[in-house]
Amino acid sequence: MASTVHCSIVSAEKEIFSGLVEMVVANATEGELGILPGHTPLLSGVKPGPVRLVLEGGQEEVFFASGGFIEVQPTAITILADTALRADDIDEAAAREAQEKAERELVDNRSEIEYGRVQSDLAEQAAMLRTIRKHRERKR
Repeated sequence: MASTVHCSIVSAEKEIFSGLVEMVVANATEGELGILPGHTPLLSGVKPGPVRLVLEGGQEEVFFASGGFIEVQPTAITILADTALRADDIDEAAAREAQEKAERELVDNRSEIEYGRVQSDLAEQAAMLRTIRKHRERKR
């Protein structure tokens, strides 16, 4: 039996996941992190993208985090996300439509556009679509 550690993924609205995991893989500000039980304590920012959990027994689950923080302690891993969703719950068509809308806004030369917000929206939707693709790869 592989060793495990407790993991929680919490968004501003609710706790999305709580349980024992063998490994967590997340996009941190320093790059991709692979966290196993016994990992050195750590606090880092989380970049928008997939968060992959290897559950007790080897089954995998993929989530989307739009940003936030990850805290690693000896007995627990906590991801505090601005927004978090299970990959299965992401509406791919809506994400693709939002990405296309943000792309159109960027090429529109109107001065009243908030470029920072539009670029942030575009990055978030692209990360959401990457999460869907990664989730599909894992199911195969």
